[in-house]
Amino acid sequence: MTGFARVSRTTAQGEIVCSLKSVNHRGLDVHFQLPPEMDALENDIRAVVRSGVVRGHVQVRISFTRTAAAGGAPWNRTLLEAYMRAFREAAGVYGIAGAPDLNAALSIPGMLGVGAGEDGADEETGKAILEAAAQAVTDLNRFREREGAATAEEMRQRGRTVCALVSRMEEIRAGAVAAFQARLREKMADLLQGAAVDPQRLAQEAAIAADRSDISEELLRLRTHAAQIEAILASDGEAGKRLDFLLQEMNREANTILSKTGGLGDLGLTMTDLALAAKSEIDKIREQALNLE
Repeated sequence: MTGFARVSRTTAQGEIVCSLKSVNHRGLDVHFQLPPEMDALENDIRAVVRSGVVRGHVQVRISFTRTAAAGGAPWNRTLLEAYMRAFREAAGVYGIAGAPDLNAALSIPGMLGVGAGEDGADEETGKAILEAAAQAVTDLNRFREREGAATAEEMRQRGRTVCALVSRMEEIRAGAVAAFQARLREKMADLLQGAAVDPQRLAQEAAIAADRSDISEELLRLRTHAAQIEAILASDGEAGKRLDFLLQEMNREANTILSKTGGLGDLGLTMTDLALAAKSEIDKIREQALNLE
């Protein structure tokens, strides 16, 4: 399910901005854009995301702009000292005269950021970041729920359409057996070219062939599965993966119906059109199921 959330937090040390963006994905795939000083928080932030999101490709982006510095130091001393050493070493190696450019040094990413050196974010900032991430997950899910409600209703409607197509196929099936037996007699008459055939044996072979082409069980299962869509969407817990498995079964039943209804003339063509329409609805439901948790 797609969604976006952005949360800001102001602390005594600075301003935190946490944004989450999600798009469709079969599982949960979390990616981070964090300042280097916050790398130690990645696992904690991941746990916060996993507690509220089950499925989707989630992009987590966090920034921290320091407005007050711990210990009165408004810059990242460790990074600035590394910059100065590198400048002097390069100047000596290449024989370049000149002084370091302070403006260039202060524009380096992280120089005026967290400024926490190798120890990363302080405890208060780390706690505020996790709180912002938790709020962002809540806001993201609120966004996703609105989209999910509309998607679920469309899936229910498509499930009802499949049931209606099954009802139509059941009506046609009643006349399909007689039509199949008539076609079988015509073919056997052509093959035997007037030779005598035991009527009982002919009826037996016709019954066997008709049984092989019978789609009553497939229609029953397809109707049952289509009705289960409503139940899954109405139940609590994860629905996306359960629907994915159910739709695989529905697609298998539709394919079997297509394979069994060949050779029935106009009735077969009508059944084929209905089964193809059912497959189209199933495929559309499957596409939408990828959006649901």
